Amino acid sequence: MAVDTHGTEKDVKDGEHVPGNVFVPIGALLLGLLLAALDQTIVSTALPTIVSELGGLEHLSWVVTAYLLASTAATPLWGKLGDQYGRKRLFQTAIVIFLIGSALCGMAQNMGELIGFRALQGLGGGGLMVLSMAIVGDIVPPRERGRYQGLFGAVFGATSVLGPLLGGVFTEQLSWRWVFYVNLPVGVVALAVIATALHIPRRAARHVIDYLGTFLIAAVATCLVLVASLGGSTWAWGSAQIIGLAVLGVVLAVAFVAVERRAAEPVLPLKLFRIRTFTLAALISFIVGFAMFGAMTYLPTFLQVVHGVSPTMSGVHMLPMVFGLLLSSTISGQIVSRTGRWKVFPVTGTAVTAIGLLLLHRLDEHSSTAEMSVYFFVFGLGLGLVMQVLVLIVQNAVSYEDLGVATSGATFFRSIGASFGVAIFGTVFSSRLGDQLAAAFRGLSLPPGASANALKSDPRGIAALPPALRPAALHAYASSITDVFLYAAPVAVLGFLLAWFLKEDRLRGSVTAPDASETIPPNPVQRSSYDEVCRALSVLGTREGRRQIYREITERAGYDLQPGASWLLLRIRRYGSVEPGVLAEGGPVPFEVVLAAARQVEERRLAERRGLDLYLTDSGRETAERLATAREESLAELLGDWWQLGRSTDLTQLVKELTGELCGSEREQPRDVAAATRFA
Repeated sequence: MAVDTHGTEKDVKDGEHVPGNVFVPIGALLLGLLLAALDQTIVSTALPTIVSELGGLEHLSWVVTAYLLASTAATPLWGKLGDQYGRKRLFQTAIVIFLIGSALCGMAQNMGELIGFRALQGLGGGGLMVLSMAIVGDIVPPRERGRYQGLFGAVFGATSVLGPLLGGVFTEQLSWRWVFYVNLPVGVVALAVIATALHIPRRAARHVIDYLGTFLIAAVATCLVLVASLGGSTWAWGSAQIIGLAVLGVVLAVAFVAVERRAAEPVLPLKLFRIRTFTLAALISFIVGFAMFGAMTYLPTFLQVVHGVSPTMSGVHMLPMVFGLLLSSTISGQIVSRTGRWKVFPVTGTAVTAIGLLLLHRLDEHSSTAEMSVYFFVFGLGLGLVMQVLVLIVQNAVSYEDLGVATSGATFFRSIGASFGVAIFGTVFSSRLGDQLAAAFRGLSLPPGASANALKSDPRGIAALPPALRPAALHAYASSITDVFLYAAPVAVLGFLLAWFLKEDRLRGSVTAPDASETIPPNPVQRSSYDEVCRALSVLGTREGRRQIYREITERAGYDLQPGASWLLLRIRRYGSVEPGVLAEGGPVPFEVVLAAARQVEERRLAERRGLDLYLTDSGRETAERLATAREESLAELLGDWWQLGRSTDLTQLVKELTGELCGSEREQPRDVAAATRFA
């Protein structure tokens, strides 16, 4: 049994969706997603202030890394637990965990507490991301899903822009603690709306959850990130602690491989690495995440400390990078979907990213705003060219049964790359800054309380230096940060070289550019193969997509009918009869198209009038049957070898569901039409 949006109970069968107004629950899901997405970027412009107050510059990277690692590791668990125990309850749990973590982050008194609470916040954030998008599949039919998924992509795009800005505003006008406290009222509203307005089918899908594999891969990533962030700063590279962490990471990696070979539902199936395209795309995804978040974390520090801009204005200065990323990712995705050619984008994207990093290395304390904006834009342009395509080519390379987990795998490596990027950039920055400050003030007399270590811990001390000493301190900060980009450039060049080895296979008809929610942030995606095909085919629900599919099935069936006439015949076949005038008023097809279609089917004697309603004639019934067969064949052809090599139950159900919904669902019709067709 399940409860619909009006509070009544009804049986829910496979393929059915809950009727009613979904805008209120969708709004609550968007709020939940907004919280998780915002917390990936809002912290960056607040980090310099946080370090100044709490200290611990050498651990600054972990404020970002702890959140990324926790959300990445938790994502597959949230997805499968939601399938098994119900997504609504799990989504509410994720909100509560996220809000508790946010409140504790706001109250943190030292860097260690903040890092621990950020990890807790990340656990909840991972659930918010995966469950919000999965719940859309529970309450919205495939034909309409693309429209709502576009909203979710828009939220991610907006947070990429608004995150740094809001982080700066809260830090400057209130306190850096409000970067976290702002989540509380928004989260409470989302929690209340979810509790009262979200009613979804209760379906239980049994999983053998790979708890051990999830724990091991998270532990491996944590060990390696700890080595990257602590080596050379907190502990020497040859110290027992660093060597021990490295050895432990290797042992855990070996254990992970052994566990995944035996797992019934592995969190990351090892067989995927036998597919060259997946392996290369995973490595390039790692590099893209490495470069993107490493830069996004430390550029605000460069702007605020070196150029003295406010936290708010540092967010404004970052906008060219975000705009470049959004622009190139959108354009590249559209070009790939229309032409089927994609290899040029990862090759060009990694090359432009490497050039962008070298340009960022050229920045110093004298760089103009125009120069910085151009360099930021070029860097973002490179990232966008490659990010949009990586998910797409992975989906194109795997079998249907591995589609969901392969998509998750590609985005998982981008998230891990982001964690490494932030950690390694942090290590390089901290190490270089100590050396640069010590060299700048060697042999000079500093005011009481001022020292290289003090300036490293709290950059606000630069303002207290005598005017003659400030340029040296600013130059030390500038060169320490920009050197990081120089060291990152060879990593991007490695991605460029790897991109040349990608094999440009022909795209399946159902593989289209992924939505922005899979490409803009580093969040891991965890959806089933069924969900991924729904997303790809949801374009058929748009007006243009529907017109194209009906044009194709009419040609396949051998008729010269208007696409609208074929649509009308199939609709009459489904519902028994329709009244064109009422249908034109209440349906998604324009009025003039419906009337032209009705005129043609009557002139061809494929339908006849009985009062105001149209009914199929014998020849019309035969035509409609041939059109119905052609429609299912067209959808199956879009699926390509996914359909030919093995028709799984859920894939067959999806094709049947889409073939029915392409001519409209009964709940969308005006009440009198629905009543008439129910008894036809």
